[in-house]
Amino acid sequence: MSEVRIAVEPRTEFGKGAARRTRRAGKIPAVLYGHGSDPKHLSLPSVEFARAIRENGHNAVLTLDVSDGDSELALTKTITTHPIKNYIEHVDLLLIKRGEKVTVAVPVVLAGEAGPGGLVSQSLTEVEVEADVLHIPEQLELSIAGAEIGTQIHASEIPLPTGVTLQSDPETLVVNITEAAAAMAEEAAPAEAAEGGAAEEA
Repeated sequence: MSEVRIAVEPRTEFGKGAARRTRRAGKIPAVLYGHGSDPKHLSLPSVEFARAIRENGHNAVLTLDVSDGDSELALTKTITTHPIKNYIEHVDLLLIKRGEKVTVAVPVVLAGEAGPGGLVSQSLTEVEVEADVLHIPEQLELSIAGAEIGTQIHASEIPLPTGVTLQSDPETLVVNITEAAAAMAEEAAPAEAAEGGAAEEA
């Protein structure tokens, strides 16, 4: 997991008007909390933060350089985006310490292709794991190469790096391999029934 350094500034104004002014200045209102400390209100540079998340994922470890010379380690806890315009409105950051373990959601990426005639259905796209803050995996790779029809893979079967432990329910279904022809027939049946009903009404 990459560690990204970002220069941040303390925020002294609060409320919707102050938040709008912060965003107009090219910054994102943020709150840093955790370890029983008082929340710190910060502003993040919009472009740099968006790039860090885009290139390193939501679990990137952020080194926050505060303008008063202090620095903190943090993880992104919550990103609130505007529902229509899609810009970042607010960020919640979790204060972390080197050497501690945290529970985070990590994407599950499928590798390879299932066996002939198999249709792959991924029921779970990410799982929660516990890992050292400086060794959070960017993603977990799950091989489905040659998997036969009828294969079901559960969370407990996802290979994990050393020092990383699963926190999600181990029995949760992640991947289901079904027969492609059967799946297509199931999808076609409701459509055919609807067409038949329309023809009768006509």
